[in-house]
Amino acid sequence: MQESSLEQYRQFLKDSVRKTIDFSRTDQSRGVPPPPIQKPYSSEAERIDLVPPHEFGRLPGADLLSSISNRHSRRQFSRSPLALEELSFLLWATQGVREQSAGHVLRNVPSAGNRHALETYLCALNVQGLDRGFYRYLPLEHQLVVEYRDDRAAEKIARAAFQQNWMSDAAAVFVWSAIPYRTEWRYSLAAHKVILLDAGHVCQNLYLACEAIRAGTCAVAAYDQELMDQLLKLDGKDEFVMYLAPVGRIG
Repeated sequence: MQESSLEQYRQFLKDSVRKTIDFSRTDQSRGVPPPPIQKPYSSEAERIDLVPPHEFGRLPGADLLSSISNRHSRRQFSRSPLALEELSFLLWATQGVREQSAGHVLRNVPSAGNRHALETYLCALNVQGLDRGFYRYLPLEHQLVVEYRDDRAAEKIARAAFQQNWMSDAAAVFVWSAIPYRTEWRYSLAAHKVILLDAGHVCQNLYLACEAIRAGTCAVAAYDQELMDQLLKLDGKDEFVMYLAPVGRIG
């Protein structure tokens, strides 16, 4: 890639775009109602209750210093399954809600303007109480909604990740999609940089939460965009995959 092209793409990392935005003309400033803070689901959709946060005290746990000190990317997992309680904790730690009132929701991760453009999908491969297949986390209800069951889920997600077959050994694969308009509604073109920053906050919480329960994860940004979007039945325009993290028990 030519140096001029590199310099052009580097501008995305800067805040220079803010100078060109008339924030008085964003949808928020024009009085357009905000988009839903959670992707809607059918009233007929099958939902699975997760273990509530007040029961997480039964997990072994680890102090924050140990979690930070031990954190590293792990690509080898044992065949032991994750318990539903452990999965519930990981979902809550990464996108869970700690407080909500009318029009106001506080989660366990920061987000620019509290907009939270990410949705959490789960490819369940070896989780007690869950069939193999694809699910979506509902942070407001602290539930999973069943997208579809699939005995070949491990093979399919590895193929959509450029045949990174080690992912098939995970107990579950976290897949984060972005719905950009949630943040664009407030920040217009300035939204796109901060959505990526938000994804980093979420994945780091997953790393630390995994260490606390003697599990491991590895952030993955290499995948076939079209295949991964198709796998989750996303339109690839208003919602698309942007980050993955397989999770499994460590030996």
